[in-house]
Amino acid sequence: MNIKPLHDRVVIKRMEEEKLSAGGIVIPDSATEKPVKGEVLAVGEGKPLDNGNVRAPKVKVGDKVLFGKYAGTEIKHEGVDILVVKEDDILAILA
Repeated sequence: MNIKPLHDRVVIKRMEEEKLSAGGIVIPDSATEKPVKGEVLAVGEGKPLDNGNVRAPKVKVGDKVLFGKYAGTEIKHEGVDILVVKEDDILAILA
């Protein structure tokens, strides 16, 4: 991917959610919500601070993360749907 986010922005590809319920029932796409899990594809250089320093990002390429349901901006780049969010919108890194 040839996209480089600026400052504290992070590019994420959403991970697909399960299409089966716990009881084995197939859930149609129209009834599912957008996933809030994804994989980090690109990371900016960090958040500029008031004193002129730059805080390094906590996430790195390849991390699996949880992010806010309505966070970021969705775009299509090279035929792939991706999400660009601020690092502050990332809630957790999945182990």
